[in-house]
Amino acid sequence: CNCSAVGSSSAAECNGTTGQCPCLEGYAGLRCETCAQGFYREQRSQRCRPCGCSPAGSGSARCDDSGKCQCKVGVTGLKCDRCSDGYYRFNETTCEPCQCNNHSKTCDSLTGTCLHCQENTEGNHCELCKEGFYRSAHPAHACHRCPCSTVASTGTCRIQPGETAPRCDECKTGYTGPNCNQCDSGYYNSDSICVRCKCNGNVDPARSPGVCKPDSGECIGCLYHTAGFHCEECEDGYVRDPEGTNCTRREATLGPETREFTTSAPNASKATSFSTAVINSTLSPTTIQTIFPMSSSDNSTSAFADVSWTQFNIIILTVIIIVVVLLMGFVGAVYMYREYQNRKLNAPFWTIELKEDNISFSSYHDSIPNADVSGLLEDDGNEVAPNGQLTLTTPMHNYKA
Repeated sequence: CNCSAVGSSSAAECNGTTGQCPCLEGYAGLRCETCAQGFYREQRSQRCRPCGCSPAGSGSARCDDSGKCQCKVGVTGLKCDRCSDGYYRFNETTCEPCQCNNHSKTCDSLTGTCLHCQENTEGNHCELCKEGFYRSAHPAHACHRCPCSTVASTGTCRIQPGETAPRCDECKTGYTGPNCNQCDSGYYNSDSICVRCKCNGNVDPARSPGVCKPDSGECIGCLYHTAGFHCEECEDGYVRDPEGTNCTRREATLGPETREFTTSAPNASKATSFSTAVINSTLSPTTIQTIFPMSSSDNSTSAFADVSWTQFNIIILTVIIIVVVLLMGFVGAVYMYREYQNRKLNAPFWTIELKEDNISFSSYHDSIPNADVSGLLEDDGNEVAPNGQLTLTTPMHNYKA
């Protein structure tokens, strides 16, 4: 018989007609030397082992020499008992393919939840775009990054029905536009950042296109008689009130009385009044009218406003200097005249009149009637007569005075 000692139940017995040996389970062949269908030969022991293929996952009960079963599509494993990558839900028939919209090749073998979504997608079936991305129709279902800065917006966007370009979902304060890349009204661009305009509350957005220029921040349309880059100064002819909030007109009057008026702004808590300055009393009305043409009507206020405050200060300073110079000249002239008079009184002089034989002396002033004239002549022969006449004695002539 020559039956297999491993696969036959009796090595010495066989069918007398056919020669078929009695085979053990899992063995086949005339001498029980091969493995039956559904079994494979184990390499180490050379015994036939059952394949154990899953009836649902394998196409047949056979397996190769390594014991691997022939699996259906979407099924894998040595015994075809689990789903391949890209498939899930192993059942009595086969595994179902993963539904990942071509953005993933794997999913959970039990639930079918897609794993490792690619191309900026997410979701159970990779059907959504990640935050900060939007789904475009070209190419179909591709997710592109939103053109929205996280500084100016939430960073998310979407395409509205009927539009081809995305719009940012929400802009942050100070930004506007479809992509939140423009400065809103009341803000200006400073190094790619929108900064609030600084106009000190002296502009009205309803009266101008914007509070300030969007590229430089210069305030537009300063109100309440203000001026300057940030509307922080007063216009020419206006000054800050004592509270430092409003700009009020500066006026001048011709009389000692003062004219009082009130100028108020909407941003002030109450109206502010002040008295106008009084022109220096040294100026005559004619001079004032020449410098500042003014009339008795209300037009005097507008005429005065045409002269800037700087010009007014220069004119006043010039007039003061002229007055001071004239006063100094007048005082100097008086001083010189009085000095001249003092010298004339305190320093009299004598006049000598020659009349043939007599020399007469008379003083310029009567304040010294008893003046000593003896020293006028140094000759030893000079004598003073009792009547005040001076006798001059010379070797040749005698003179009386």
